[in-house]
Amino acid sequence: MTQRLIRNGTVVSLDPDIGQLEEADVLIDDGEIVEIGHGLTASNAREIDASGQIVLPGFVDSHIHLAQTQVRGIAGDWSLMGEYFEHMLGNITGLYQPEDMYLGGLFGALEKLHTGTTTALDWSYPNSLEHAERAVDALQDSGLRAVYTYGPPGDDAAKWWFESDVGLPDQHIRELYAEKISDDDLLSLALGLRGPDFCTDETARTDLELARDLGALSTIHMGAALWPSSVYSEDYQGFGCIQDMLGPDVNVAHGNHFTQEDIDYAVEQGVSFSSSPEVEMQMGHGIPVTEKVINAGGRPAWGVDVCSNISGDMGSQMRIGMQVQRMFDNQKILEGNEEVTEVSVSCRDTLEMATIEGARALGLEDEIGTLTPGKRADIITVEQNDFLTAPSHSPIQTAVFQSYPSNINTVLVDGEVVKRDGELTSSLVEEEFDRFVESGRQLVDEAGLEL
Repeated sequence: MTQRLIRNGTVVSLDPDIGQLEEADVLIDDGEIVEIGHGLTASNAREIDASGQIVLPGFVDSHIHLAQTQVRGIAGDWSLMGEYFEHMLGNITGLYQPEDMYLGGLFGALEKLHTGTTTALDWSYPNSLEHAERAVDALQDSGLRAVYTYGPPGDDAAKWWFESDVGLPDQHIRELYAEKISDDDLLSLALGLRGPDFCTDETARTDLELARDLGALSTIHMGAALWPSSVYSEDYQGFGCIQDMLGPDVNVAHGNHFTQEDIDYAVEQGVSFSSSPEVEMQMGHGIPVTEKVINAGGRPAWGVDVCSNISGDMGSQMRIGMQVQRMFDNQKILEGNEEVTEVSVSCRDTLEMATIEGARALGLEDEIGTLTPGKRADIITVEQNDFLTAPSHSPIQTAVFQSYPSNINTVLVDGEVVKRDGELTSSLVEEEFDRFVESGRQLVDEAGLEL
């Protein structure tokens, strides 16, 4: 059993019973947080000096497609219903070989760790069982805590995304779970469902029933752009055929065009919402769902989504998501011919959306998301005395506005150090880099893209 003692940091626990502690210690035993306080001792512990650093729970990315990492820089000018569907879902994903899945997933996961994300939901498009196995291998080799999401294969967009009557590959999913995921403490399974926006009612319900049978989270792309075409019509039914099946094991990605009534009902049933504000604003999904979820008494979780065009940095999402909502709230006040005298969503709110709300969306709130004794030690430290952050008058505001990858000093997942003194500890960064780059070049060349 390995003990670690993080010493003398400014601990922002996000646990309401523990709060924020100055010059405090965190004791970790066998990957579990066992005590938080001052002057802690442990004779056999490996010490981490966090003097001049903020100690936080690691970020949780509730929605990302990690395998797109090696095709970074191709989608920065794409819309969802134009180029993305045509080029990514209709072309590039069908070209992926199992090793491409591995390399994209590996470097996407390493980027997550470097930027302070310790847990991510990886929404995957495996073209075969072998593709899925290599995607899981990548997550395991990286050291990231992850929810591997088995979505529809990427080999035929017409088959899987347009009123599809083809269900997810039941046997492949069961084999993958039994052989690669069930015994791994850092991995869990989700199913990436298309929902009634993209498949027939019978298929949507069958896929959700499969997820329930496996005890897996269901995460569904819904309510984005103008898909389905009836989204603005009087007979649009929101969740449609799956409305009676909603529950805490259902996560909705995007949900931009759901009505307030839809959101109220879903939140009441325990449904979580993942908003990826930067991608949604670019690609034409619509206004992020943040306000409607908050009005319903919930809070969304943040996600990166499409890393073929934006970075995997969760700090960017919590900043953008908060500021966009503040802008909308402020504009309403200004249009009423009044001055803005206070902001709406707070820095603590958005930080919690990037941590505990993400954990809750993934069904992991009892394990991660706050620094709490009994939870797993997924922890990051942020420098607060370097020229990018000093002087740090409010640790939470520093964490939100200045937690860039360059000043994230240390990252632990399940008590294991994966980033130390600003550098990843994994040798795979160098060992696999050339293969990673070549994989991306080959995919873009085979796709015939003109950039």
